[in-house]
Amino acid sequence: MDLSGLLIPGAVILFICLVAFYLAYLFNRLIRFRNAADANLGQIRVAMKKRLDMIEQLLGAVRGYVRHERQVFESVASMRAKVLEAGTAGLEEIDKESRSITGGILAIAEAYPELRASETVKKLMDAIVSVEDEIARHRYTYNNVVQTFNTMVDSIPSNVVASSTGMEKLGYLEFEEAVEARPDITGISGVE
Repeated sequence: MDLSGLLIPGAVILFICLVAFYLAYLFNRLIRFRNAADANLGQIRVAMKKRLDMIEQLLGAVRGYVRHERQVFESVASMRAKVLEAGTAGLEEIDKESRSITGGILAIAEAYPELRASETVKKLMDAIVSVEDEIARHRYTYNNVVQTFNTMVDSIPSNVVASSTGMEKLGYLEFEEAVEARPDITGISGVE
């Protein structure tokens, strides 16, 4: 039996196996990054729900000072119902709306010194600051994971794997605070 006759088919089979393993490796990396992005998006949803809970509690603390109180409570309840299922565009809209409500409450608290001095209002504002920081951290991590995933979707040879399995680029989270300054609540919460 001639070994040289087996060498070429063996090398071809080995090459095909190595290519298959490499493509499987690329596929698994794409899946890992997509799952990491989904997990971070889930954490953002939970943190945004916490923010809405804090806003609702803050609304309760400033009850009587808020005009159209019922409408604001209904708006917060509607956002809470949507937040756990929202995609990136939905989360951006919820973020914008909840920031608007928070800004309105802050304006009310600034106008009434007894609210500004309230221990309950201070604690709730501190909690909102904490949740805002948590959301920012998760958004930063999410966007970094998405950047890596999207780079793989655009790069050779992982783009071949991505397109053949139907994977598409993920959207970044670009909350309003990334463009504008976040609300200043330091005067109310005692945080400096």
